[in-house]
Amino acid sequence: MRRRITFVQRPETPFDHDQAVLTSDALSITHLDGAREERATFSFDELPSEIWQVLKSSHELHIRWATERPYEIGAPFSSRISPGLHVYYTPGESGETGQGLCSLLKGVFDESLECDSLRYYSRLPSLQNLVTFIQHKFCDRSDEQCFRHAESILSADSVDVNYDSISHALTVSGYWSRSPGQGWTEQIKKHPAGTHQVEVGLLGVESAIEPEELKMEPTLFSFPSRHHPLPADATYTISFPAPTGLHPTLTISMPRASLKRPPAPPDATCALHTYLTLPSWIFGDKYQLSTTDPLFLNSHNLAALRAVAGETDLEAPDWFVSRWGSNWLLELATPRDSDNSPEEWNVTIPLHLRYLHPSESGYRSAAVPWPIVFWACTAEDGTKMGINPFDRVNLGWEGLFGPRTMFYQLHPSPPEGKDRLVEELEVPVLRLREDSGFFRSKTIELGTVVVVALGLLWVLWKLGLVARTASTTTRTRTRTQNRKDKQGKAE
Repeated sequence: MRRRITFVQRPETPFDHDQAVLTSDALSITHLDGAREERATFSFDELPSEIWQVLKSSHELHIRWATERPYEIGAPFSSRISPGLHVYYTPGESGETGQGLCSLLKGVFDESLECDSLRYYSRLPSLQNLVTFIQHKFCDRSDEQCFRHAESILSADSVDVNYDSISHALTVSGYWSRSPGQGWTEQIKKHPAGTHQVEVGLLGVESAIEPEELKMEPTLFSFPSRHHPLPADATYTISFPAPTGLHPTLTISMPRASLKRPPAPPDATCALHTYLTLPSWIFGDKYQLSTTDPLFLNSHNLAALRAVAGETDLEAPDWFVSRWGSNWLLELATPRDSDNSPEEWNVTIPLHLRYLHPSESGYRSAAVPWPIVFWACTAEDGTKMGINPFDRVNLGWEGLFGPRTMFYQLHPSPPEGKDRLVEELEVPVLRLREDSGFFRSKTIELGTVVVVALGLLWVLWKLGLVARTASTTTRTRTRTQNRKDKQGKAE
């Protein structure tokens, strides 16, 4: 196993050399205030059999998870995804259905996952099952440090898992935007020769010379990056104005600072976008959102629907939907003059709810994760977008843009008193009462049978009338024709 631990000191926090003491067998960190990324790389022979059995039949596997808690991003960790579990899988063979992967995901993350496609999303508020799996499969019972290290995943803001058939290596990364308590304090020991490798980086961020670069200290190296943070006041808030009914409207509210053009190169073309991850019970109308009608677009402050993937059936109830949900990439309209724009700019996206299973209360609670909002700027042809050791790829949305596009992330800002980047909606459903009342499930089942039977009898009766009328008409015509024939012979 190879470990790479990276600490990024906050610019406003002073650093004393005594906070990092290196000896011949360990590195001691004391009260270090900053972000942290830890990455572990495993070869096949270091993995449990149930994992490598799935991986050996895979071409690529990318798993992304983000917490529902609001968290900060900063260079060089500047990308976002909607909270929850995102899975992107490419099988090694054309006939592979992903059932083995689905069984593995249920065992590692949650037994309730209904992963029936090669691209999958599920709300997963906690990684407790993953921690238990790691402790059981990777830690010795007597290794308390390993158990504590696994438990630290519960406080991570994001976790990435990557595999590809070229490297034959599984990489697991965790990101913590803030240090615990008074800062990171730990001792990272050197492993015996020929066993695990550990790399540790202590970095600080400086202003870059070029807009597409990130500049790091103390080694003073820079590299091009696709993802960049915006100032802290570039925020957005998500809401669903009440009453939501069966046609809720997602509202994205942004202050004036969020509408300013990002610090991209002057010749770059920039546009504001949002990427929605919608569970199966809520969806958009792709025919409505893809319209070019200026009246509709202007009324919602939308520019265009750029991409859609997943379940878009407009009529199917939720229990008939075969896929997890859908993704939507929308370009947002912005004021022509951001300096004289309104104090708050609202973008509205009309959505629709599917019919859910009945309940005794007449409502069901359902959650939709906050979308991400970002500026996408096309880089000039001469920009060298080389390898960035911290860039995240395969996020589900960055691949919808060209390879030289730079992204500037807005910061989600929930209102006071709310600490989750998830909106809970009360969805109206058919009300059932098992104890009393007319609308009981058994009553409805019996009533449905009676109505269907009566309808069938009515149809048969109508068909009988038609057949009877046709028979009577035929006999009448036959008698008339016979009389005419007799009269003709008599003459």
